[in-house]
Amino acid sequence: MRDVAVIIPTLRRPEMLERALRSVFVQTGSLDRIAAVVIADNDPQGSAAALVERLRAEAPVPLTYAHAPVPGVATARNIGLAATDAPLIAFLDDDEAASPVWLAALLRAQAATGADVLFGPIRGRVPDGTGWTTAYLERFFGRDGPAETGLTGDIHGCGNSLMVRATALPGDAPFDTAMNETGGEDDRLFTALQKRGGRFGWAADAWVDEFAPPDRATLNYALLRAFAYGQSPSQIAADRRDWLGVARWMMIGAAQAGVWGLASLVLSLLGRPSRAETLDRMARGLGKLLWTRGFEPKLYGAAMLRRID
Repeated sequence: MRDVAVIIPTLRRPEMLERALRSVFVQTGSLDRIAAVVIADNDPQGSAAALVERLRAEAPVPLTYAHAPVPGVATARNIGLAATDAPLIAFLDDDEAASPVWLAALLRAQAATGADVLFGPIRGRVPDGTGWTTAYLERFFGRDGPAETGLTGDIHGCGNSLMVRATALPGDAPFDTAMNETGGEDDRLFTALQKRGGRFGWAADAWVDEFAPPDRATLNYALLRAFAYGQSPSQIAADRRDWLGVARWMMIGAAQAGVWGLASLVLSLLGRPSRAETLDRMARGLGKLLWTRGFEPKLYGAAMLRRID
């Protein structure tokens, strides 16, 4: 019963993409469930096509190449979905490598919980030379959760997830392409699902490693993303025209920015590595306060291409 498609969006990271693909090739207890591994190539030049073709002969599962030439994380996910009709969709990012039991653990958790979306834990890996920020960056790029598999009220990102297509991914293009360069398309999707009564689960054994590339394994980049994460609750409330909710989130953000900003100043004067954590919390608070379009950091899509070039 081949009822699962693994979708891997990618943008000009061939070495990372090959590592991600090979981690899928060696899955145990689930290869017979994989209908296709879909590589959603977000490079306008289609640079991943040659790698996919090279690996096709040795792949133990079907590989599907889907070109998404308009740069953007939401567009890539939508194009990947359009390339398969599998009822279960697993997302793996191109900078991740799945443990051998990853997919089997997600499938077991979905069967046990009946959740519409399952998330798994992530170990953050950063290059050598990140110094005093190493522990913070590993936590930032990682993901922790309960020790046991079960339902959860927490929402995470798409990387390392399994979704029931019929309930979690409505329509032909469920990811909002307005978020192509800023990210947050998964927050919007999952918040809407939560409002519809959808259920979320945690698969404690579905481990992946996430390898932050050098251009992302920096404090500045992490704080920009933390700021963007902080913007999400205020923006979602604004989309619903819940202006009381916007005001509440802005007040929470102002308090967080003030408290954690002061803590960051003290810890910086003392030279403590823990200042990275307080700077992160300050950035998330500022994001709730400065949530309007003009303040959105551009991190993906065309902005990412410009950084690569």
